[in-house]
Formats: sequence, C-alpha cells, structure tokens
Amino acid sequence: MKQKNTTQVPVPTHDFRVLLSPTPRGARLARLLAVEWLRDRELPYDVAGAAPQVVAELAANAATHGRVGGRNFRLVLRVSPEALRIEVTDTRAEALPQLRTPAPDEESGRGMLLVAALADRWGTVLGPVPQKTVWAEFDVTGRPASKRLVTGAVVGLLK
Repeated sequence: MKQKNTTQVPVPTHDFRVLLSPTPRGARLARLLAVEWLRDRELPYDVAGAAPQVVAELAANAATHGRVGGRNFRLVLRVSPEALRIEVTDTRAEALPQLRTPAPDEESGRGMLLVAALADRWGTVLGPVPQKTVWAEFDVTGRPASKRLVTGAVVGLLK
C-alpha cells in the first residue's frame, strides 16, 4: 500500500492590486475599490470601517505628494489570517511621509496622524528606485468577529 503525502499547504493570502492615476479622482477611486473589495472579506467590524479611511489618506498622499507626471500609483490590499495590509506605492521616494503636529489653523498635515491612530502599525519601504511604498497594517486576530451594521440597527429597533 502506498502512503499518501499529506503535507499541509498554508492558507494563501488574497491580494487586490490596481494602478491608478495620481489625481484626486484616482485617490477617490482607490477608496471606492477598497470598500468593495473589503466588503467580501470576513474582517472585524472596526477594521472594515477604518481601512477605507486609511486607503483614502494614503492614496490622497500619493496623488498630492507622490505625483510625477505620467506615472501611476499602485494600491495593494492583502489579507491573511493574521492581518490586513494596505500598500500604496508612488514614484517620489524623496517625499517620505512624516508624523507632525500641524498648527490649529492649518488646513492639511493631519493625514499620517490619522493613519497612525487607526492602523496597528505603519511604515515606509524604499525601492526599487524611484519608488516608495507606504504601508499600514491592521491585526485581524484577537478582535471581535465581523458584524453587519444592518443587523445591529435591526436589533436596536426591536428592543
């Protein structure tokens, strides 16, 4: 009798990748596509709600600060059993994001503070030249199970 090889294959990650124009319209499309892609994933409620905001901010930064004429930015969403990872790659490696505290009357400069507050961790990876990738991760293990907002609303109405 032949013995079967029963090697376990690790659960694959599921990726979403898209190239978008570095414009306000491209940044908006990044958020809309992320919302649709995340809708079909079993993610904790708080992650599913915060992730599109992080995508919007990183995409807006790529369209504003990482813009180079004729070059797109790339959005990657990757979910594994442990984490959701958001990556936005543009072609301005010299324009690194920074956490800073803007003056109260400034109209911009709070984006990375928002990313840092919502995500579990974030960072930047350089290369290949002239690219940089700004990433943010959300832990999905150890959080409450996914809920549908509609379910909570219906339960609240029935009380």
